[in-house]
Order: sequence, then structure tokens, then C-alpha cells
Amino acid sequence: MVSTENSGNVSAAVEFHYVDQEDDVLVCYPLIRQLRPHLDSEQEFLQRWQQLSVQGYRLLALWHGIQPVGLAGFRVQDNLVHGRFVYVDDLVIDESCRSRGYGKILIEQLKVEAELLGCSRLLLDAAMSNPLGHRFYYRQGLLATALRFSMTLPDESS
Repeated sequence: MVSTENSGNVSAAVEFHYVDQEDDVLVCYPLIRQLRPHLDSEQEFLQRWQQLSVQGYRLLALWHGIQPVGLAGFRVQDNLVHGRFVYVDDLVIDESCRSRGYGKILIEQLKVEAELLGCSRLLLDAAMSNPLGHRFYYRQGLLATALRFSMTLPDESS
């Protein structure tokens, strides 16, 4: 997939590729690590990707030239609240490439993918501690429609 849309400071062609091969997953490790620093190694990321892929998780990479500058991990879900929707687990733009329009291009492509997959919604969670992310999502037309509540359960195996 190629996009030549001019968005922000991005005027050159960018390409989208699904990350379906292990070698490509490893190339994306430095990028996902910016979002998920708890992933300690390429191998850990590869193993998690393999496990999640079985559940329908897909990685979509945004390439500018020879390097991935953006990455979105998502899956199709269905529930009584939203019907069929795309849930974005992971969304990251390389720190050195932010504020250039790549995020907007990636969100736009996720909308296209959602429509192609027969989904009527795009959903994601953003940490309460990420006000810059919130501002970006609002500018892209995503609205805060709920708060997510969670708790860590005790590990019964210890």
C-alpha cells in the first residue's frame, strides 16, 4: 500500500506494509520498544507477536524510505456495545519523526483498514498520563467516550 497524501510536514510517498514475517517483526522492535519499554528483547517481542497473531493481532508498519517510522498493532473485535470494531492495541511513531504528520497518516490508514474489514468503529485506549496523546487523538476525530477501570489480580501460582 502506498500513500502520497501530504499531511503536515510529510510530502514524500510513504508505504504501508503488514508485518507478517519474523524478520520484519525484528526490524520493528526498536520502534515498538519506544511504546512498550518493558519488552526486554527482540525475542520477547517476537514471541508475544506470535502469540497475539493467533488471536488475530496484526501489525501495520508505516515506512518512509528504508525504515519504519510508525507502527500500529490492532485486531478486529465484536461486542454488544460497539458491534464489530477495530481495537488498536499499539500505536507509535518514532520519537525522531513525531510532529511531521505520520501519526495522522497512520490513523487515516487504520480507518481505511477498519472499513475494509467491515467495522464501524475504531477504538483505542490512552493512558491517563498521556495528555499529548489525548490531544493528538482529539485532533484526529477520536473522542473520549469511557474510562477504563482495571486491577491487577493476585498471582495464585506463587
